[in-house]
Order: sequence, then structure tokens, then C-alpha cells
Amino acid sequence: MSRLITRRGALLTGAATIAAPFVITSPGFGQTGPIKIAGLVSLTGSGSPFGPNSRVAHQAVVDQVNAAGGLLGRKIEYLAEDDQTNAEAGVRATRKLIDVDKVSAIMSVWASAVGSAVVPLCWENKVMLLGISAADSIALLPHQGYFVRTQPHTELQGKEFARFALAQGAKNLYLIMPQTPFTETVFKAIRDTVEPKGVKVQSTIIDGKKTSFRSEIDEMVRATPDLFMMGGYQAENIVMAKDLFRANFKGKVMGFAYGMTAAFIDGAGKDAAEGMYAVAEPSPAGGSSAYAALKALVKRDTLDTYICQAYDHANLVILSMAKGKDASGTGVRDNIRKIANNDSAMKVDNALDGLKALADGKEIKYAGASGPCKFSDIGNIIEVAFRTTQIKDGKLVEVKI
Repeated sequence: MSRLITRRGALLTGAATIAAPFVITSPGFGQTGPIKIAGLVSLTGSGSPFGPNSRVAHQAVVDQVNAAGGLLGRKIEYLAEDDQTNAEAGVRATRKLIDVDKVSAIMSVWASAVGSAVVPLCWENKVMLLGISAADSIALLPHQGYFVRTQPHTELQGKEFARFALAQGAKNLYLIMPQTPFTETVFKAIRDTVEPKGVKVQSTIIDGKKTSFRSEIDEMVRATPDLFMMGGYQAENIVMAKDLFRANFKGKVMGFAYGMTAAFIDGAGKDAAEGMYAVAEPSPAGGSSAYAALKALVKRDTLDTYICQAYDHANLVILSMAKGKDASGTGVRDNIRKIANNDSAMKVDNALDGLKALADGKEIKYAGASGPCKFSDIGNIIEVAFRTTQIKDGKLVEVKI
């Protein structure tokens, strides 16, 4: 899963969708070295099921563009650092990318703790940060426009959990989450939505480093909820699912989709995971040409939302630089909404088509594999489609709610 796509591999797999080679040039650019962009991805830690795929998507887009002649008369150099799903490690990696590697943009930061820690470094150094991190507080920081995210912020996710609970007819809801930058936001969004409808809500915050949550699970079971939110990352959810199975809990269980993956099912055990719902997962644009192109590019039959978002991040950075003829982080900041929010412009879903259109003097609107990619003034994604899946016979199956 973590194998990088080679330049030759990208050319072969994307041949059917790649237009004829071309180069956009500008008098202000020449042979001044490569344009450097980076992924700050979780190759280890709780985000490790997703970080390697983000790196693959970034590299594949860069290889396509370089094979077609580069950007602004220069090659693009892609670098990747492991943030270890840890804020301190993320800060060290970001300092290297900014101070040593001199990158213009950093893409696909996954964990909210990491995003919160590194966004000040990015805006202070005029480096654009494109995130998956969902904590509402990140967009509220004074980032001066050097931050956007394609992941729906956590207030939206909390409301999606609430809608699911109401659709299930829940009357007694119990929430357990580890302490994160978005825990209270999720709890509040759920309460504000369901309590006026007469739903009782109880909640507990756990220490995610514990090796057992049996005491917390036992307390939850005694409260006899009809719906339990198991709101951890994958590692915490595996432990909780095993404790739930031992406690013979019979109510419905829901959790964040990123914490209830195929690896979660393997870790918790098929019997323990059976019937659980994975909620608040942003749905990729599965029927789009961008989704089909990415499947061919990375040779995957199915794609999760995070590889789709990473693919879109790389395309957005490249097209923003081309739009402004400026390969700096400020160039991305100043132009990303011009190529993402312009609904009246020519629609493109990949960097190569977008670069050609811009070279022809056309206005473009990028919509990608993860969806429309439109951003608010503070950097939040505007249009989001959610989906819910359920674990049935050891597999995640999409369900209609």
C-alpha cells in the first residue's frame, strides 16, 4: 500500500487520459531549480492506514505533470515526511520541509492535533497548507488564508452523527471519545441537534493510551443506551469493540468511518465488529471522471476519501500556481479559490487538462475525485456528501439511511 508510483508506472497507467505534452512558461521563471511541494502524511501511528495512499496519489500527479513538461517551465519535486500522527513529530517534519527543503505547499495533513500544531508554522513562513484535519479550531486560527481543507469540519461531522441517531429512532444515546482537538465540538453538535428532539445524551472522554476500556464500557452498558457512539481512532475502537463483545452489549454501535476500516474489522474480530455502522465519511465522487482517472493511475479498484482528497490537493496546488504564474505558497493562497470556486468556468478534473486550458487563456473550475472542492473564506470545504456503511459478514457495505 505504501509503494510509490514510479514515473514510468504513472505514464503507463495514465496513458489513456493524458493529453499531449505541453509546458506553461512565464518570463519570470526559467531554469531556477525545481518547484518543491510536500506531503506531511501519517505513515505511522493512528493515521497509518491512510498516509501511504496519500503519498502515492501526490507522487502520481507530480509524475504526470513532469512527464508532460512540468510547471511554469520547471520540474516539480515532491517530498514526503511522516508526521507519525503526532503533533511534536509533525512540527519537526514541518520545520524540515520549510527551513531545509524550502517547499511552497504542504499537503494532506490528517490528524487534527498535527494540523493545529503546524498551521502557525505555515502561515508565518507563507507556505500553503492543504489539510484533511477536521477540527473546527484550525480554520478559526489567524492563518491569513494559508490553509484550506477538503475534509468536512467536525461540527458538520457531529451533525451527521446526530442525523443518523435520529434516523435510527434513538432515545438514549451514549458517546465515548478520546481527548482530541475536536471532541467537545462533536459532542456539542450532537447534543444541540438531538436533545431538542427528546433524545437523552450521556458522554465520556477516555484516555486513548489505555490498553483496556472495560470500566468505561461497563459504565456505558449500565446506562442501557439504544445507540452507542464508539468515537475513537482505529486503535481505540479495536480495544472498545473487544470490550463491547465481552460485555455482550446488544445496542446499535456507530463510529467515525476513519476508525472503522477493514483493518479495524480484522483487529476487533469479525464477530465483535458485526453490525456496527461507520458514519460521517465524506463520500468520494465515485461516478466522476476524476475518480475513474485516479483508479487507473494508482491501479486500485476502490478508493477511500483520503486518497481522493490527496489527489485533489496535488492538482489544486499545481493549478493554483499555474493560474497565478507564481510557484510560491502565496501564489497558491491567492489563486486556489479562483480555480476552485468559479462555477461558471470550464470544468476540469485533473492537472493536465487544467494546465492546457490555462495555457489557452481559459478560466477553469476544478472538481475532483473527492467532490467539488469549493472553499469558504476561512478555508472550510463548502459542499460535502456523506455516506454511511455497515459491517456485514466482515465487510463494509454502504447503506441508505
